[in-house]
Amino acid sequence: MTPRLRVVDSITELRPGLDAGCLAVSGSHGGISSAQYAWAARPLLAVFNDAGVGKDRAGLAALPFLQGHGLAACTVGHHSARIGEARSTLDEGVISHCNERALALGAAPGQACAALIERLLGGAG
Repeated sequence: MTPRLRVVDSITELRPGLDAGCLAVSGSHGGISSAQYAWAARPLLAVFNDAGVGKDRAGLAALPFLQGHGLAACTVGHHSARIGEARSTLDEGVISHCNERALALGAAPGQACAALIERLLGGAG
């Protein structure tokens, strides 16, 4: 079955129980607070903004957290997409960091977010 695409400016818009298994493309930072919302919703893949990575890699904290809960997650670079704007993440974002589960889905640093999502939706991209 093809996963459903959810493009949400804030990861808090995901709905636990209803969005399980979706491809969640967000404008949210990849911090731990965002990770907790993704964990509750259980998407197949959650895409965040790395927000410049930040002190102690706080902008990437979602990746190992979600990996530990069996969920794929990646970030796009803050220079490639506007923070807080999911459409920018999808249309312009370039993947900057991935957890192992995201790598297993075919995500890779340097890849266009749009190409990854198109492939996961069953397109040629």
